[in-house]
Amino acid sequence: MQNALFVGVSSQVALQRELDVIANNMANVSTTGFKGRSSRFQEFLMPVASADSFHRPDRRVSYVIDQGTALDLAQGPIEQTGNPLHVAVRGEAFLVVRTPNGDRYTRNGAFETDPQGNLVTSDGYAVQGEGGPIQINAQETGLSIGPDGTVSTNLGIRGRVRMVTFANPQALTNEGANLYGSAAAPVAAGINGRLESGALERSNVKPVIEMTRLMDVNRTYTMVSGVISRLDELRGTAIRRLADVA
Repeated sequence: MQNALFVGVSSQVALQRELDVIANNMANVSTTGFKGRSSRFQEFLMPVASADSFHRPDRRVSYVIDQGTALDLAQGPIEQTGNPLHVAVRGEAFLVVRTPNGDRYTRNGAFETDPQGNLVTSDGYAVQGEGGPIQINAQETGLSIGPDGTVSTNLGIRGRVRMVTFANPQALTNEGANLYGSAAAPVAAGINGRLESGALERSNVKPVIEMTRLMDVNRTYTMVSGVISRLDELRGTAIRRLADVA
């Protein structure tokens, strides 16, 4: 009975983790360039008495282990904005921005310029070009960003937006503000990344799917809670009967 309680609790912990992931996805349905995540779980067989030849009460017990989350890298829908400073990333590439903690990576191409003329994100982080930050003077006109990231004005080419890819994008870590960090060095995106000017990539989270997942998890959580409550009642009954016998 004790093993059954442990199995139920491990299931509840996993389901709570799944609820947290779904809630975060739902909260970012409208976040530009956001990539949803899904939970990953694995069965863990208790190593003690793991052989099937043991009597039924002593056979192996299966628990649930949280294996983290998987990043959904599917392309999000592209929405035209008409703003020449907006770019939608197509392909596997990420944009590079400079933060106080070093370079970070994003799919959010909603750029703007700061008072000094630097190309920045909406949070004020400098967008990195292949040669460093990109600066545009207030007097320049006709700004455009090409598919390869080339930034041009009436005065000519001002830089090229840096795009990178990763050998293992699943190793990227969420750092808040729609930014990712990576312990591994990125490589130039090349043909694996193109920009569409005057547009933004919307979140790839599908609300209907997330709501379905939410209902499934809630239903399962309620069922597991009921089983745990019933087991607790049975244990209490057994203890009282033992006390009566004594």
